[in-house]
Formats: sequence, structure tokens, C-alpha cells
Amino acid sequence: MTLTLPKWFDLHTHFRQGPAMASYVQAHLDMGCSGALAMPNTQPPVSRASGVAQSDGWSIESYSAELRAAGADAFEQLIVPLYLTRHTTAAMIREGASSGLLRACKYYPPHGTTNSEHGMPMDDLISGEVFRAMEECGIVLCIHGEQHALSGPDYIDAAQNAETRFYSERMPRLLTAHPKLRIVCEHITTRTAAEFVVAAPEHVGATITPQHLLYTLGHLIQGLKYHLYCLPIVKFQEDRAALRAAVTKAGQFKFFAGTDSAPHTTKATACGCAAGCFTGGCAPQLYAMAFEDAGVDLGTANGQAIFERFLSLNGPAFYGFPASKQRFQMKKASSQTPILETPAGPVTPLPLGMGIELTWRIVE
Repeated sequence: MTLTLPKWFDLHTHFRQGPAMASYVQAHLDMGCSGALAMPNTQPPVSRASGVAQSDGWSIESYSAELRAAGADAFEQLIVPLYLTRHTTAAMIREGASSGLLRACKYYPPHGTTNSEHGMPMDDLISGEVFRAMEECGIVLCIHGEQHALSGPDYIDAAQNAETRFYSERMPRLLTAHPKLRIVCEHITTRTAAEFVVAAPEHVGATITPQHLLYTLGHLIQGLKYHLYCLPIVKFQEDRAALRAAVTKAGQFKFFAGTDSAPHTTKATACGCAAGCFTGGCAPQLYAMAFEDAGVDLGTANGQAIFERFLSLNGPAFYGFPASKQRFQMKKASSQTPILETPAGPVTPLPLGMGIELTWRIVE
């Protein structure tokens, strides 16, 4: 069986900075990716729209130029969001939007994930001038949807977790205060979040990663497979079932591909494990495996249409650019993704870290 699909867009990924950037970009190009939304949690963060990089932050303009020099000029689309910090102003939003450089802004909960120490509480943004300016200018808000500063028992237990609390308590208030704000709920992991997105207005969408469609907390804990450790963490079977139901519903237009692929040359450290699953080189194959696990027959026209909608069509439609006219192919065949060697050191991809074999491969 061979699938011929429009090249896809990874609308949430990390290319980092430094000498390994070109390797990370090439890994995306090698798997039929035709564009990306590159996360701004660099060191320092992408905290301005224009100008040269400075000691306290990149600009969208300067970081985009760095990415293009590393090979991202081969992409059809490249979006770099503005990292929302306490120094972000409504004037910055309007000026960035007017210049055409600013298309999206990224919300990080303070200290909620890698390099998110510059983030601010959502409560400080709701009903504020920054979100109002984003509404007026049609700028997309990309949300890492977890409540910050929770104790261990509140962070995750059988009844609730940081994500369910965020989508139950913060997101309804956000929609009430900013009803026209375009929102992408990124890398959702729970039934609560999936149900919220389904019920929300049409201008609210969501990305879902391959790992959250394939795995549960049990897969991570059993044998402590730390290459599966990401934030938000993989959840429970009922959550995975809800995510699978959302992405495989015929005709759905709100859910689309965003891998949150996050390379680490050092995953396990003396003070803990770095959060992030690297899926460069293997994301479409993992997504195909997840859809098959969810009961989608990719050998049928209907099954292929459902998969194509999620992988290649919905994301461009939400962000307002055309789907790719280029095609790539995947063949139903056993394959493995090797360790990615980079100038900064080797990066282990998720399948190898999990000890599984891919059941699809990209046709060269």
C-alpha cells in the first residue's frame, strides 16, 4: 500500500538554535514537510517582531533569517510566533501585524516547559490590551494549555491535571473576554481539552502530536522510557481515545498536525529529564500508525481522506495559507529512524527510544 499525499505542515515544532539547526530542519524536509511553525522558546526568546538579535532576545525577523540560512528557505511556509512576555505591548502587536512579520503569538505558562521562564500567568493577559490588539489584528494565539504553579498532587492525579484545570477554568474565561481571538490549543492531551475545542467557535482549533495519539502514561512509566517524556505529559487511555475520536471524525476541520518535535542532545541530566519528544524524520509514519490504531483503514479512499485532512489540509486552512501542491509518498513497509547525528551531538528519535519499529516509510 502506498499513500500519495500533499506535503504537510508541522504547525508546532522546535528547531532550536546553533550548529544543529540545519540538521533539525533537514530532518523535517526529509519526511515530506513543506512548512513549519517554529517555536520561539529559544535562549534568549523571540520577544520582538523586527530588528537584529540582541542579548535579551531574538526578533521574529532575525530568528526567521537564521532558520532560512539553516535550510528553512526550502519551506513553502515558515511562521515564527512572538513569545508573550511581560514586556509585550499592544503597540508591538499592531506594529508587527502591520509589517507582516507577526502572524502568531505564543503563550507559555511560567516555568511550564523548556525555556518558558519568560512566560506570564494567563490571568495577567485575559481582558488585557495585548489580547485585544491580537483580536483586532487577526493574530493567532498559540497556547500551551496547562495551569502553572501547581503542587505535585494537583499537577496530575486520577481526577484532574494541569491541562484539565486550564481548559475548565481559564479557557472559558478567555473566550468570554476575547470572543473573536483566533486560538490554537497546542499539543492537547486530554478528553477535557478535546471536548472544549469541539464545542468552541470555529476560530478555535488544536494541534495533536503523534505521541499523544499513540501512547499513554503507562507506556512512559513501564520501563521508564524517558524518550517519551514530554510536556504536557502523555495521559490515560480515555484521553487517548478522545483524541483519536476527534482527529478521525469524517469532515472535522479543527484538529491538525503539530508534532511538538523537540530535540535534545542530552535528554537525561543530573537534575531531571529534559521534556520533549523528537520525531524528526518519522512524524507522518507515526501519525499513520496512530490512525490505523484508531481504526482508520488507510487502504480506502475514505480513510485516506480522513488522514489527509488532519495531516495536510486543516492546518493551512486554519492559518490562512494554501495547502501544498507538492506531493510525497509513504509506503506500508517496515522501517526504523536512526539516531540523528548533528554538529551539537546525537539526538534519539522517539521510535528508537521506545524500541518500536515503524510500519510505514517515506518513499525517497
